[in-house]
Amino acid sequence: MRRRRYPSDTTDAERALIEPLLPTPACETRRGGRPEKHPRREIVDAIRHVVDTGCKWRALPADFPPWRTVWGFMARWAAAGIVGQIRDHLAGRIRRDMGKGPRAVATVIDSQSVKAAETVSRATRGYDAGKKTNGRKRHLVVDTRGLPLMVMVTPADLHDSAAAKEVLFRLRLMHPEITIVWADSAYAGKLVTWAKQHLNLTIKPVSRPQDATGFIVLPRRWVVERSLAWMMHARRHARDYERLIQHSETLITWAAITLMTRRLARNGATPSRPRKPAPATAV
Repeated sequence: MRRRRYPSDTTDAERALIEPLLPTPACETRRGGRPEKHPRREIVDAIRHVVDTGCKWRALPADFPPWRTVWGFMARWAAAGIVGQIRDHLAGRIRRDMGKGPRAVATVIDSQSVKAAETVSRATRGYDAGKKTNGRKRHLVVDTRGLPLMVMVTPADLHDSAAAKEVLFRLRLMHPEITIVWADSAYAGKLVTWAKQHLNLTIKPVSRPQDATGFIVLPRRWVVERSLAWMMHARRHARDYERLIQHSETLITWAAITLMTRRLARNGATPSRPRKPAPATAV
């Protein structure tokens, strides 16, 4: 095991939270497979290092596993839905510690436009005239405590109300218990009727007062704005570097996972309950 030396490295308490939620290694399944050469903790630490520092995959420090190995685990876990399951499990743990139910019924949605690097193709980027930004747009859904429930990345020229149909459709499939979504005025209009008719979701726009001047804190909306600021603490998300949109969504989710594991470890949370052995198709 490598020595813990970077701020992004997991502590023993964080490792105890994450490791039971990872898929069973292939060598431990019924079908069998080659034993993994590198410990899972080193793979997780390497992914978190890329997210936290914003370095290139090829520029991973030499004490981590090879960057192709780390990138491969990141991509496979994302494709299998493992990263989303870890996020949802940790968010449920935090909600229970706060005396809430493990699943939220009220959420807040907002978007953030960021510049895209030259590695982002023209097909997956666009120009947001309102923000004067050429890049991508992140659509984030959080609960009323700011814990992330879902993230979707689109070209920046896609209007919030148009992207919201896909965001809310995915949200309804992943979290059927949700009933209310607070949003800004960009999500008002026909989208409110569409969501109620097709998804049985109530969208409640929170508009800025007409007589307001300067900066003011708007009810409900400030929660998701704070969560977006939390994500920006990871330097990888200062702009979008990922060639594939799904990888951009995955690394944003990893930033959220890091925030939640640190919070749970700081509060002295007990290790996660081990998962049952996965079938032979486990990643």
